Amino acid sequence: MKRICTNVLATLFIVSAVSGFNITNGQEQGQDSVGFRLPGARAVIDAGRYATIQAAIDALPDEGGLVRLPPGTFEISEPLKVGKGDVLIEGAGTATHIKNVNTEGGSALILEHPGGGDNRKSELWRIRLADFRITGNEKSGHGIEARRINEVFIDGVTVSYHGGDGIQLYYCYEDPRICNSLITYNKKTGLNAIGCHDVVVSANQFEENNDALRFTDGFNLCMTGNCLDDHLGNGVVIENTYGSVVSGNMIEECNGIAIVLDRDCYGIAISANVIAHDASGGIALRDAHGCAVSANAFTIMGSDALNIGPKSGRITVTGNNFSNSYIGEGKTKRSADDQTAAGLVLDGTSGITVVGNLFSGVRPKALTVEGKPSTSIVFTDNVLIDVSSDHKKLDASLVKDNLDDK
Repeated sequence: MKRICTNVLATLFIVSAVSGFNITNGQEQGQDSVGFRLPGARAVIDAGRYATIQAAIDALPDEGGLVRLPPGTFEISEPLKVGKGDVLIEGAGTATHIKNVNTEGGSALILEHPGGGDNRKSELWRIRLADFRITGNEKSGHGIEARRINEVFIDGVTVSYHGGDGIQLYYCYEDPRICNSLITYNKKTGLNAIGCHDVVVSANQFEENNDALRFTDGFNLCMTGNCLDDHLGNGVVIENTYGSVVSGNMIEECNGIAIVLDRDCYGIAISANVIAHDASGGIALRDAHGCAVSANAFTIMGSDALNIGPKSGRITVTGNNFSNSYIGEGKTKRSADDQTAAGLVLDGTSGITVVGNLFSGVRPKALTVEGKPSTSIVFTDNVLIDVSSDHKKLDASLVKDNLDDK
């Protein structure tokens, strides 16, 4: 009898506890049902519940929010437009594919103040694009077009096959970031940054665009850890820019030149890059001053691994390796009819320090002197192996302590 009473009491206790939990839970559910939520929380828009992606974007309140794109392929014929700040457009990786079928030069995705305009009053702040694929066709426009968006952040996005630029940043003045993205097969430039400031371009892959990256009329580009391959034009073109670094990148097999500095560039460091097998040249300093070229590996270059032109000067060239495909024991990796490897060209320049570099197996010369006489050149403490060189022809210069081992 005592056991039966004990069991009955235990059962009543359990039923009471569960009932109490259910009542409490029901109260919480009731609160949710009448709209209670975390204070300050912003909208989360599930684009799968809308007729179009644009309708989902338009559903964002003025204070911004998140639009989640579901997996799937979504064809568009007009540009998607984001005209609010503090917005995240997020997909499900490459399973989310926005496909621009426009054939009249229309861009796929435009980030811009709803009033348009071309001044500081027409700016938006903090738009992030993440984790989706966006493609076009040879008759479409740009892939992602950001106009006057401060702190724009593009992360983990695949941008391919557009008729214009893959990504165009137009006066996105404050702190743009392009990271961990794949930018490929665009008819114009992979990433075209115009009038931008304090820009991070890191850990991206660029392949077979026309040019990989163009950076013009801006400041403080930090381009690190990217892989550039097989471009139809040039790799990196920087114009009218100062205070920038291009470091730790792999730039291979451009039909054009790997890195070009032109039109009043100054105070730029190009260092620790591998610049390999580029057909028309490695680094061309066409109009650059106060720049450092250091610790780069220039290997099997088609022409002029480093060319310093008559409009450039006050350049430091240190610790670089200019080489062919030598792999030791008297052997080269490339066949006898594929031994192209170029060195340094000085073309009517002045105020150049060339110290502590190694030139091996390059042709026609380790150092070629062209054009008007180059003056005020320091060429010291370099190692030259299996090369000829013009360094002894330098006038009004310091040439000494080089190891010439033919």
